[in-house]
Amino acid sequence: MGEIDPSDLFPNERTLNAVADGEITQIHRGNRYAEEGDTFELDGDRFEVVDVTERTLGDMTDEDARREGSPDLEAYKERMVRAHGGEFTWNEDADVVRHQVAVIE
Repeated sequence: MGEIDPSDLFPNERTLNAVADGEITQIHRGNRYAEEGDTFELDGDRFEVVDVTERTLGDMTDEDARREGSPDLEAYKERMVRAHGGEFTWNEDADVVRHQVAVIE
């Protein structure tokens, strides 16, 4: 566990701002970008990576989508297609890594 650059975990300015605003509390990525206990700072607040779990896209729920800033799983899927320039295909069996974060009080 150590200090990480939040832009390594959250891939763009929109997601970084949403984390800082408390709108995003987790992100699924194709690879592991942090370990439990890693910390980072955003807009003067300290955050900790509280859980890192290997999953598949098929494991994702509406709640996961909400924690990632989408209203539901269907909207999340559409956002992923747009974010990847139409090159993304939802595959229920695709391996992903969920990174959950929380503000350190």
